[in-house]
Amino acid sequence: MPQARTNGEARPRAGARKGAADAIALLKADHREVEDWFEDFENTDSAPKKKKLAAQICKALRVHTQIEEEIFYPACRSAGFSEDMMDEADVEHDAAKKLIEEIEAGGPGDDHWDARVKVLSEMIAHHVKEEEEHDGMFAKAKKAGLDLDELGAQMKARKTQLMKQN
Repeated sequence: MPQARTNGEARPRAGARKGAADAIALLKADHREVEDWFEDFENTDSAPKKKKLAAQICKALRVHTQIEEEIFYPACRSAGFSEDMMDEADVEHDAAKKLIEEIEAGGPGDDHWDARVKVLSEMIAHHVKEEEEHDGMFAKAKKAGLDLDELGAQMKARKTQLMKQN
């Protein structure tokens, strides 16, 4: 059972090494971080805290989807992953980006704003499940022999760059 969080800290990530360059570990760490923020969002009634959490979630997801689309997904396509699987991931990213834009354009108290964050949470949970399940994209990446350390190093560098820009 995860340890209870105090003072807003994210729960420890099982298997994630500090500074690890593995692509899958990096992506999973992102997933856990955003899941924590969605949970915090659901558990607060404070409008300022909701606004801050939504901003964190949106920024993290914009950067996460970008590094997947620029680095991880092209490597998966090159390794011969199913076009259907990759196309579905792209469409899910596009739908998330539209909701992110709507969330960023609004705020607590706006019509359907909380609902948009909730739907984004559900969409991301579905997408994460598909990537992380036993026969999902991450398992296929391991089996395909992708250089996950090299991809992870590229993704980490790009993520650092994007986080400074955004």
